[in-house]
Amino acid sequence: MTDNARIVTDVFQPRNVLLVGMLAIGLAAAGDWTGLPWGLLAALCAGLIPAGYIEWERERGTWGDRHVVDRTKRAPIFFVILGSIGTGSVIMLLGNAPTGIILTMLALWAMTVLLLAVNTVWKISVDSAVASAVVALLAVVHSPWWLLGYAMTTAVCWSRVALNHHTPAQTIAGATLGAATATAFLFA
Repeated sequence: MTDNARIVTDVFQPRNVLLVGMLAIGLAAAGDWTGLPWGLLAALCAGLIPAGYIEWERERGTWGDRHVVDRTKRAPIFFVILGSIGTGSVIMLLGNAPTGIILTMLALWAMTVLLLAVNTVWKISVDSAVASAVVALLAVVHSPWWLLGYAMTTAVCWSRVALNHHTPAQTIAGATLGAATATAFLFA
């Protein structure tokens, strides 16, 4: 069971979910292929740059693995994510990106602020929050059929608990926070 949980958590890690999700959101926001570069920029800023930072710090010995299970060591990651998403959002605003992808970035930025705040006192699941937020964003921007993606979010929550990285409450809280912030921004 642990091997299956490891596969699920690795396949659906935030950078991968954000890469696929932001490309799809960029496409939907623009209504054609011109949204793909904006989606790629969003994926770069929200997922790939933060993942690169985590890997760099892991190689330096700051953390044992990419999951950074010790919540007291997570603050720098959140600040890198906030700076990266903020920079990407400014570039999008200056480049006249489609509104949907800009709102998506703002939703992810707000979600990260809330994750940082909660993380100061409790180890909320970032993986669950990202998986849930991307599904909610896709459902709003594309089609409600994307809500079927919550099967993936459920699998992520299960994997995080099975690997003893989180409690069920921490994954449910993360998934709830992700959906709430994504939906609040896009329906605003």
